[in-house]
Amino acid sequence: MRVIELLDGERARVEMGGVEKTVSLTLVDGVAAGDYVIVHVGFAITRLDAVEAKKTLALFAEIADRLNIDLKLESGDEVHQ
Repeated sequence: MRVIELLDGERARVEMGGVEKTVSLTLVDGVAAGDYVIVHVGFAITRLDAVEAKKTLALFAEIADRLNIDLKLESGDEVHQ
């Protein structure tokens, strides 16, 4: 998920595929707006660099394509396969 806004109290608003949610950043240091994080049960558990995040999103898109699922990625994410 991409961090779109840092909030007070070690929280952030994140987004993926048009879905936004608020998550806790207490387990991950140094997160900034624009970073990508892996989220589990409301907590960001690790930060991904942009290259790794794009690869992960491309993998999700490939899986969705093979399963014939419409996967809505973030508008700024271009997936190259």
